[in-house]
Amino acid sequence: MTGEAPLGPFGLDRSVCATRAVDRTVLVPVHHLTAGTRLAEVVPMLEADRRIQVVYTQAPTQRFGAGTAEYLRGLGAVVIPWRLAIASRFDLAVAATHGSLESLHAPVLYLPHGVGFARYQAALRSGEGPAGRRYSGDASPAAIVKYGRIVPSAIVVAHEAQLEQLAQGCPEAVPVARVAGDPAYDRLLASAAHRAEYRAALGVRQGRRLVVVSSSHQTSSLLGRHPDLLPRLMAALPADRYQVAAAVHPNVWAWHGRRQVTAWYADCIRAGMRLLPPEHGWHGALVAADVVLGDCGSVTYYAAAAGRPVALAAFPDESGIDPSSQMALLARIAPRLDSGLPLRPQIDAVMADYAPLRYAEIRARASSVPGRSAELIRSVMYELMDLPEPARPAHTEPAPAPVPIVPFPEAA
Repeated sequence: MTGEAPLGPFGLDRSVCATRAVDRTVLVPVHHLTAGTRLAEVVPMLEADRRIQVVYTQAPTQRFGAGTAEYLRGLGAVVIPWRLAIASRFDLAVAATHGSLESLHAPVLYLPHGVGFARYQAALRSGEGPAGRRYSGDASPAAIVKYGRIVPSAIVVAHEAQLEQLAQGCPEAVPVARVAGDPAYDRLLASAAHRAEYRAALGVRQGRRLVVVSSSHQTSSLLGRHPDLLPRLMAALPADRYQVAAAVHPNVWAWHGRRQVTAWYADCIRAGMRLLPPEHGWHGALVAADVVLGDCGSVTYYAAAAGRPVALAAFPDESGIDPSSQMALLARIAPRLDSGLPLRPQIDAVMADYAPLRYAEIRARASSVPGRSAELIRSVMYELMDLPEPARPAHTEPAPAPVPIVPFPEAA
């Protein structure tokens, strides 16, 4: 090792060994897997432009960073160390989590990695001081403002109502906010025509109902409060009538480890459950679903917005959720699953009682500009780069078919 910084398609020497000259270089800081999956919905719009070189870096984070390096290696992209990322200048940085972004030499585009400003910030540990004002994590001054300036050059919000939330939390940031839709919701819309393909990939044969279980992370989540719900479902639902699939939040995989999460539910997989990997698969599962059991995670909200019958199997108390948020709206509208009662009659009732009009407000709050996020977000990115947009229209690709996880041999 010489200790010298490696050369590559970034920084002042980016053209030294370049085969193709580019006009702009974009940095994608990925703090954790959850952020990576959101960025995967927008960064490809830049990577396809032959005038642009995209490089990635693993950004520092206090929690949930495990597995990020492996995820980045799997992309096959140029990945540079954080120390080089903050020592080089870029024409744009696209991020989906706050944290250390003030160290970058680039205009920053920030996209929330969920349905919006919903959860209040969770403390790493309790303190001794008196209670103070609580903020939704992505809309807090502590996240957005560093050293007296707004860090992002643009903040993407999905809905006009989120501008009001941002004004309550960090009014100085409202001028840089852009109502540009939700790429995850638009991907669900673009994937609707592929329902039969997704159902086949998940093993849903003719005459069976697909029950998708979505769990967020931490102790207030579905699997945090009801760790035995998946095996109970597998025992309660006849295999000739029901198929079960589970989408577990990437932070669960990051904190506990892929091997451990797979081992915990290997018995369910042996019984026929489809466990989805943390990187992808939940879009297709929601499109394929007949009913979704969830909690306060974004996937549950997306399911309701996409027209799927939803039941809440867990939800944090009111102190954890912004009452003006989309998730609070979901909690007021969606029926609850009582884990102490037989599961099958409740699930059948959720499907039988489903009324689309009941969820009309949930759909309306998903995006102010449904179907247009690719167009609008791409426009903001090129504006920040001061580069003309490509002539081809921006569009949202349908989600690939889900590929369930196979357990480790020792866990099987």
